[in-house]
Amino acid sequence: MRLSDEIELDGPPAYEMGDRVRVKKVIRNDGTFPGKPVGFHLAKKGDVGYVVGIGTYLQRAYIYSVHFIESNFVVGCLNREMELAEEDRPVVSNMSDRLIS
Repeated sequence: MRLSDEIELDGPPAYEMGDRVRVKKVIRNDGTFPGKPVGFHLAKKGDVGYVVGIGTYLQRAYIYSVHFIESNFVVGCLNREMELAEEDRPVVSNMSDRLIS
């Protein structure tokens, strides 16, 4: 994995604790996730999780611990690997507007 030349730690983290995020690519085990083989898919593109921790990676970038509810995995993700996920909106926001009296 190659990091950009930018030192992300010069600014504040892109995400906060509790933020709902979506991964933009498959996240595979690089050998740091115990109990799963290297290359195992820890999160699929589009999976949604919540930021539960913020640390640093190689003194250059923030690494976000993301809890993926469906798999119950907590996976380290870089900013470039995810985006904020908006809350799901209801299909019909106000049912009383749709009711026929």
